Amino acid sequence: MGPSFTNAMIAIAVTWWPWYARLVRAQALSLRERSFVEAARSIGISDASVIGRHILPNVMTPVLVQATMDIGSAILTGAAISFIGLGVQPPTADWGKMISEGRIYFIERPWYAGSAGAAIFLVTLAFNLLGDAVRDALDPRTRRAVE
Repeated sequence: MGPSFTNAMIAIAVTWWPWYARLVRAQALSLRERSFVEAARSIGISDASVIGRHILPNVMTPVLVQATMDIGSAILTGAAISFIGLGVQPPTADWGKMISEGRIYFIERPWYAGSAGAAIFLVTLAFNLLGDAVRDALDPRTRRAVE
């Protein structure tokens, strides 16, 4: 396929979609046995309506949390692909490519590769903290009762 940003993102998506498929399937299987789904079926709501109004909204919360946590890993994977030369090609800037080119000058100019590494670290940390905050906000089991 050749080295490019689009091909790198396609490679990441192709390798990660099974995890999301398993997550959605497991959530849907556990939700179909819940009482609110059985109550909806007992009053005659169609399967498509049960899926659209009851199952999908409850499945999306864990998927959203997992996606925000995985953005940092996707950034690291994209940088690794660019580091080895299979990602974004010059003149387009990329953190992985900057680290790859900066390792030659690391002794004399450590900030060249270090700044890209620090940027990757900070963005990955920010997305992991965001994912943790989204999980805390959307997970009903971790919510505290208002007194």
